Amino acid sequence: MSHQQPLSSSVQPSDIYGGDEVSALVLDPGYINTRAGYAGEEMPKQVLPSFYGHINGRDIFGDEYIVPKPGFEVRNYMNRDSVVEDWDAATRMWEHVLVKRLQPERSTPPSKNGLNISDDGDVPMEDNDGNNNEDAMDALENPLAENPLLMTEAPWNSPKAREKAIEISMETWGVPAFWLSKTPVLAAFAAGKATALVIDVGGANTSVTAIHDGMVLKRSIQRSPVGGVWLSGQIRKMWDGSEPKVDVVPRFMIESKKPVEAGAPAEANLRKFNFDIHPSFRAYEEERVLTEFKESVVEVWRGPQRFTTPGTEDAVRSQPGRVFEMPDGSNQMWREQRFKVSEGMWDETAAYNSTDEEGRVTKAQTIPALIKAALEGVDVDLRPNILGNVVVTGSTSLLNGFNDRLNHELAQMYPGVKIKIHAAGLTTERRFGAWIGGSILASLGTFHQMWISRKEYDENGAGIVEKRCK
Repeated sequence: MSHQQPLSSSVQPSDIYGGDEVSALVLDPGYINTRAGYAGEEMPKQVLPSFYGHINGRDIFGDEYIVPKPGFEVRNYMNRDSVVEDWDAATRMWEHVLVKRLQPERSTPPSKNGLNISDDGDVPMEDNDGNNNEDAMDALENPLAENPLLMTEAPWNSPKAREKAIEISMETWGVPAFWLSKTPVLAAFAAGKATALVIDVGGANTSVTAIHDGMVLKRSIQRSPVGGVWLSGQIRKMWDGSEPKVDVVPRFMIESKKPVEAGAPAEANLRKFNFDIHPSFRAYEEERVLTEFKESVVEVWRGPQRFTTPGTEDAVRSQPGRVFEMPDGSNQMWREQRFKVSEGMWDETAAYNSTDEEGRVTKAQTIPALIKAALEGVDVDLRPNILGNVVVTGSTSLLNGFNDRLNHELAQMYPGVKIKIHAAGLTTERRFGAWIGGSILASLGTFHQMWISRKEYDENGAGIVEKRCK
């Protein structure tokens, strides 16, 4: 981890934050999950769905509370571009994970519990002279007053959204210092690279970004909706066209089931509800089943010839497949279909046709096209170095055969160039690449001069984040 110089800023901080006795917090919000934990640790301590429950005007956070109830709706504070859409919900979600889930429990102040000052360890809100106890008040008003916060963002995040992030951190939570870092830079950092081509295949989208000396090369940024959610849509199309047709019955609807032969209709009793299940809740639960199918069955065709080459599907059909059991007990063997369903990520002609715009894929949205477009936005002299450091991250990149196919595609596109792919072997490292990079960065002694301090924020306002966090 010797590549620290490139991360320095052209604007020198007027007041260096030097608090190294308290661990910084790292927050990595995404469309599927929001990850949080302490800098210097190997993994995030908390991973919560970015989806949350909404009922009777209240927001409820945490997977364990997403249960069927009358009027219970499932929402997301982000849009499919991994950009915050609902700032109020985002603030509450982040506060829930950073304060309630990560911080040690605070004793309840008397002003909140209705009791007089006692010897039970409560912090008195007033001192002996009847004046406000400022320390106690601050603890309530500034729940993160002791923790610097490093936050991640998508490379295409808007200046307005960046300012909003520092504003919430400083004004609402009272953090002593703040930093905002782009996810591909951190994913490269986690892989020990200051220069890299970062291919991030996430839940909501796939992005390809070139990093040079710790800086995002803006002209290289490419993204496409062809990620995990898109793949779920392809699986649905495949199931709809299967013989017999596969119905997605989520787990919460199953009361009991009996084992059945492969291909036989399910023998299950469904739970009866005396209220209407909100479509957003049903969709959320169906996505869980689709995710299980992706993780256990779907595979990427490795090549060398295209999957669409005549005879390939027939050859795969004769090979052993994988069995998947649906929550209702119905099950069947998947052979060539498990390759076909992911092929649209690489070859748009192989994708299942979709009637809605979100499900359609164009040539420009395929992974090879994204890589080509990203490298065309990079100086010719830099390309060999960048191709020698290809970093693969994101949960959807964990599909079986993904790295082999990527290697094959890159070798075909750039013959004669030495290509090296760095993809963490551990599932958690691939899923949490950006968070891990942030954890390493925020725990480095040399990073302390980088933080935007409270004093700097007070002097310059939210606009400081644009100047400093390049």
